[in-house]
Amino acid sequence: MFAPAARLASKRLLEIRQIFRQSPSQTSRSFSTALNYHIDSPDNNPNTPWDFSDTNKEKVKDILSHYPSNYKQSAVIPLLDLAQQQHGGWLTVSAMNAVAKIIEVAPIRVFEVATFYSMFNRAKVGTYHLLVCGTTPCMIRGSREIEDALLKHLGVKRGEVTKDGMFSVGEMECMGSCVNAPMITVADYSKGSEGYTYNYYEDVTPKRVVEIVEMLRRGEIPKVGTQNPQRIMSGPEGGNTTLLGEPKPPPCRDLDAC
Repeated sequence: MFAPAARLASKRLLEIRQIFRQSPSQTSRSFSTALNYHIDSPDNNPNTPWDFSDTNKEKVKDILSHYPSNYKQSAVIPLLDLAQQQHGGWLTVSAMNAVAKIIEVAPIRVFEVATFYSMFNRAKVGTYHLLVCGTTPCMIRGSREIEDALLKHLGVKRGEVTKDGMFSVGEMECMGSCVNAPMITVADYSKGSEGYTYNYYEDVTPKRVVEIVEMLRRGEIPKVGTQNPQRIMSGPEGGNTTLLGEPKPPPCRDLDAC
């Protein structure tokens, strides 16, 4: 009765062995965001020097000042975010080790955080990292078609970077703008940590996301927020049909006296 389970386990073991037979650079590139381990490569190993820039060292001091000195480890997420911004959108193991040294914890503690949160990339991304929302409201509204349009236009697969290094496409779970589904986010690393932006583009269509890509390629800044000209922010198309005037205040504030 245990034979099917044994065969399944044996098959999975063979798959894992096949993964480790690949070259380190191929393996880390293909699986770095899917599996929680690190494999050294020429551009990502503990011996590669990495440190915060002088400007960012001042930001590090400011970030640490928000926490008691005996709780430095609480700064791990903002410090990783700053390191990722400085390093073009992804974290090397050296960058994570540098953060661990600053907050005085074992490197594995920082690695645990970086592998848990999908906002942290452990493989190279494009200067413009395009994230398509894949949660149910966006999926119902066509997020798969949005992703297909981006991948086809850029000539890449999910997680790959275009040959010019400008664009990559990934998936992000709920971004909190379900009423304006479908949507994408663009993480812009073109100006490093000094000019880093993370912008929402909502009510998008396959045609519109391609237009956004080409605007970014030309160095233009697309209008953020809803891309539907019939809407104002999250309001209904064509404007409000209810609550057209100012709400009436209560007759008195002391309800017992009313």
